Amino acid sequence: MLRLEARPQPSKAMSLASPLIALVLTTIIGIALFALLGKDPVKGLQVFFVEPLKDARALSELSVKAVPLVLIALGLAVCFRSNLWNIGAEGQFIVGALAGGWVALQAQPDSSRGIVVLILAAGVLGGMAWAGITALLRDRFNASEILVSLMLVYVAEMLLSYLVYGPWKDPKGFNFPQTITFLEPTKIPRLVDGLRANIGVLIALVAVGGFTAFLFRTYRGFALQVGGLAPAAALYAGFSSRGALWTALLVSGGMAGLAGALEAAGPLGQLTPYVPVGYGFAAIIVAFVGRLHPVGIVFSALLMSMFYIGGELAQSRLGLPKSLTGVFQGLLLFTLLACDTLIAYRVRWGAAGKGAR
Repeated sequence: MLRLEARPQPSKAMSLASPLIALVLTTIIGIALFALLGKDPVKGLQVFFVEPLKDARALSELSVKAVPLVLIALGLAVCFRSNLWNIGAEGQFIVGALAGGWVALQAQPDSSRGIVVLILAAGVLGGMAWAGITALLRDRFNASEILVSLMLVYVAEMLLSYLVYGPWKDPKGFNFPQTITFLEPTKIPRLVDGLRANIGVLIALVAVGGFTAFLFRTYRGFALQVGGLAPAAALYAGFSSRGALWTALLVSGGMAGLAGALEAAGPLGQLTPYVPVGYGFAAIIVAFVGRLHPVGIVFSALLMSMFYIGGELAQSRLGLPKSLTGVFQGLLLFTLLACDTLIAYRVRWGAAGKGAR
């Protein structure tokens, strides 16, 4: 019989191979799912893994989905490495979009293009402020950051609805719940005319380099990670647990807010009730599939973006529900969790022995 046997020490090779195995298993299960739904599995895989990469326009759309996932996941990686569970990045994303959107609404036709910097800065501050609520309640009252950050997502959604249905509603918008379309000076500059990819790609790449240096080349990054792995050792070494709490949550919130501002002033160009599309929750999967490493996060974000685009194409071309995107995201997460078991255990054939599970 098959059994799990504890390894003498965690396998580094399996730690790297686990996401790849999870992707293969997700693909196999996806093939079976397409067959059960009466669809051609080859066409199903094509819309998920070929169409998002077929030409420059497809790659541009892929970047539009990937940039917010990369930015949010980078911030979450700092939190998770610090043993802080910020589950409410979606709310910080929304508030970042609101803060950046407010600055964009103040623009005039003759405003300088420099207002884009103010929009992005406002997004960062908005996300930090929203995450700061979680940090304050955890610091002062030891409230669970998981529950607080998650509940604040719904508060942020209600705040967004109030503003676009009320004070910020476009008076010439035929009663639709939306703000005016942001003026041209506020639009995030695009990399290539005719394509939607914007400077968010460059910002994300700079952020990846910056977070890599922060986590693995700075004292502060080392202190955060020690606090997450061994709180007692961090306390003995004199690292501040309060400082780690505030730093991790503010950095995470700021990155989610930056993603929100880029989305509002970039692809969307206005605020509507549909600003939240689940990037904050999907970024949790992105962070873990990327092994909480900035470079790994880039590849996992691209994969998750392919799932988003593939889900939309499966809906329009194959007549499948858009919720298929969530199915593939969930499958990837569950198979990854299952494969991660093999980091600490190995599969053996035979009777259970000492140390077996």
